[in-house]
Amino acid sequence: MRGLQDKIIVVAAGGTGATDGTSHGASIGGATARRLAQEGALVVVGDINEPSAQRTVELIEAEGGKAVAHQFDAGEDAQIKSLMDRAVAEFGGIDGVHYNAMDMSAPTLGVDGEHDLLTLPLEAWQRTIDVGLTGMLLAARYSIPHMLERGGGSFVATVSGAVYAGEPIRVAYATTKTAMTAVVRHIASRWGREGIRANAVAPGLVPGQEMLDHMPEEGKQRILKMARSNRIGTADDIASMVTYLLSDDGSWVTAQIISVDGGNTMRT
Repeated sequence: MRGLQDKIIVVAAGGTGATDGTSHGASIGGATARRLAQEGALVVVGDINEPSAQRTVELIEAEGGKAVAHQFDAGEDAQIKSLMDRAVAEFGGIDGVHYNAMDMSAPTLGVDGEHDLLTLPLEAWQRTIDVGLTGMLLAARYSIPHMLERGGGSFVATVSGAVYAGEPIRVAYATTKTAMTAVVRHIASRWGREGIRANAVAPGLVPGQEMLDHMPEEGKQRILKMARSNRIGTADDIASMVTYLLSDDGSWVTAQIISVDGGNTMRT
């Protein structure tokens, strides 16, 4: 894709779930960091799990790319700022951000997935908002001034099909992801004339290799029936769209929420 050579991109939550670098085993952030590096970008890989971030960097370097790992908690203001500061210190600025952070731990997302708003523990609600929504706002706050110094840039968030699903559970997750779309459009509206674009991708279910290995064939067929596609999606599918939105090829795409889900979500 055009316009990514030597661009400085921060991937917030870019650790990889794959030890072998396979597409199905990789996280969305890890796959995106690798794809950006393959396109010539200089990548700062942030993650709460430092070894996971470092593994992504090792995979990038093995392919001839340039990247650095940085440990941070997306629920902490100062740590988000430190991630953006690392990009400036290491490479000299920021041209783009992929905000992919969300607390997916069992005490947060797992609890959210078992309760409705009457029974959901408030600590799970708050942690989800802190990491997903407030963390994204702070990532934009600390990166946009650097993008403006360089004449513009691109901010891409990972949201979810949960924005459209209207589920009886996962109220904290769906609320946070929905609110993130409002921040995306705010960024695009406020700074678009100054050269900053903002978009979001809404992935469908992208199971990792471990999930696939333990999933019965019936479960795989159920996933396929939800989509208008002949295969299960991979992290690379999402990474391709994020990379496009960060590149010059996507320079006239802004304020959009783009579903990448094999046709599961049909909307205008």
